[in-house]
Amino acid sequence: MSVDRILLTNDDGVDAAGLRALYDALATEYAVTVVAPADDQSSVGRRLSDDVTVDDHDLGYVVEGTPVDCVVAGLDELVPEADAVVAGCNEGANLGAYTLGRSGTVSAAVEAAFFDVPAVATSMYVPGGDDWWKREFAAEDFAHAARATRYLVDEAVDAGVFERADYLNVNAPIADEDRAPLRVTTPSTWYGMRAERNGDGRVGFSDPIWGRMNDGDVPDPVGTDRRAVVDGEVSVSPLSVPHAAAPNAGLDDLADAYESAAKS
Repeated sequence: MSVDRILLTNDDGVDAAGLRALYDALATEYAVTVVAPADDQSSVGRRLSDDVTVDDHDLGYVVEGTPVDCVVAGLDELVPEADAVVAGCNEGANLGAYTLGRSGTVSAAVEAAFFDVPAVATSMYVPGGDDWWKREFAAEDFAHAARATRYLVDEAVDAGVFERADYLNVNAPIADEDRAPLRVTTPSTWYGMRAERNGDGRVGFSDPIWGRMNDGDVPDPVGTDRRAVVDGEVSVSPLSVPHAAAPNAGLDDLADAYESAAKS
């Protein structure tokens, strides 16, 4: 299989700088059609709408919906001839196994995998404090992410990567003067979410890993996605779609005993 046409989506919205950076990197070689949300849909996971409004856009289509809406509408109606889906570039990293199901960017790639279409989800780690998301980005900030994504689209399909993986989760550091190497990784399994009652009937949540990443102090070994990004590398994790079945998991005997347990 070769890639000729790409469906490009994201979860930051159709006007996001990261989407345009990937469009510019890919459109020199491929026919790229954007099918992206009208506004920010970060952290919506695999939310699917009943129906969506779709309007024409200079780069393709804009959808009043989620990233998953964009992929389903795109692959089954708007761009059915797409050979690959690229989601991103997200302004903010999607690192660690526990974050993947929340991410609209990653969820777009997962949805494409169910269509049996190769997909790449690309995100950029943005260091900083609580207001990191207010930062304004220029196209050159996404250079590492764009270069790695273009390379993987160019090479991974013909190399048979998607015969063994359903989608690729790419995380890159903000571009600097050096060329960031590419490291194959697995998502970190470290989990540190915290909850705290704040006294007015609410419970607040925090994730201390982001502060630790700012200091370069992550509890992850070489070969994990977070360690790669902290070390200035582009992380690429080959992943499968969720909910893979495990061999009976010891449930056969329980299933056999289910009726007799109900009668006792």
